[in-house]
Amino acid sequence: MAKRVVIGMSGGVDSAVAASILKEQGYDVIGLYMSNWKDTEPDGCCTGEQDWTDVQGICARIGIPYYSVDFSEQYMEHVFKLFVEEYKKGRTPNPDVLCNREVKFGPFADFARKLGADYIATGHYCNISHENGVNYLLRAADENKDQTYFLNQVRQEQLDDVLFPLGNMVKTDVRDYARSHNIPVAEKKDSTGICFIGERKFREFLSKYIPMKDGDIVTTDGKVVGKHMGVYYYTIGQRRGLGIGGSKDGTGERWFVLDKDVKTNRLIVSQGEDSVLFKKELVTEGFNFITEPKGDRFECMVRIKHRQPLERAVAVREGEDVHFYFENPQRAIAPGQYAVAYDGQICLGGGVINRSI
Repeated sequence: MAKRVVIGMSGGVDSAVAASILKEQGYDVIGLYMSNWKDTEPDGCCTGEQDWTDVQGICARIGIPYYSVDFSEQYMEHVFKLFVEEYKKGRTPNPDVLCNREVKFGPFADFARKLGADYIATGHYCNISHENGVNYLLRAADENKDQTYFLNQVRQEQLDDVLFPLGNMVKTDVRDYARSHNIPVAEKKDSTGICFIGERKFREFLSKYIPMKDGDIVTTDGKVVGKHMGVYYYTIGQRRGLGIGGSKDGTGERWFVLDKDVKTNRLIVSQGEDSVLFKKELVTEGFNFITEPKGDRFECMVRIKHRQPLERAVAVREGEDVHFYFENPQRAIAPGQYAVAYDGQICLGGGVINRSI
């Protein structure tokens, strides 16, 4: 009997190719589409309708059965509510990270096992190694597409019996494979935006959940230089969309966001040289170790944003928190985002950035 693999299908080219590869490898493959967001566009069209249609076409072409399952309640309770709460605190959350732990490798995996799955698979660009009862999450061959950053909160036990078919492929190879196998989404563009919610007019979308109030844009010495449309919209280091323009007392150089003061509803900005944004230390909270490091102090490579180059740092474990000391200063460290640590190819795990120093 062939081993059964249940693979998460999004309607995109990555999961489509991953499913096809598994089928070629001789697995008994079942496609499973997750409906995690209940919403419609102004014209009344369900935002996930096209993706579900694409999944049906993909699975028909590959020749595998498929199902759809609704995890919208779990997504709302364990991912989206936290997303909103973090924004209310003035932080910059990353719901894709929580979505992986709380949905894709939680309820999704449980449902897959009810379908008789021996393995769970996704179209993530990452690798995995199972050695002596320990699971190692590994960086992908395509460094530009590597998605281990988004899996940093997945627990060790959630990686049991997981397959990542695209781990050794680069994106161009994936699209070439799709074309050569006549997979109908070979040219479909990659999805962007919020996990399972998709591309939105962000300010309009966020204002449905957080009351927005105009306020002052001020310099570090308290001088008012403009008005913002809601302090939650902005991110540390942001240069575009501030609407400040020139200032008779300014230098004529570009402004950038230095900080957000949610309590006073003020956006704090600076002008010209942004060296003030560079910090050499940060502290995380609730660090999740997928692989335990050797000791409470260790050297590692760190990312504070997806696709950012890996940076050398020394990590010091302090209870459930980790303090990172960087070799080179890092620009625009944003509380609410994740700092993810690596030992060579191994993703050790990550934690929410609490503050930078």
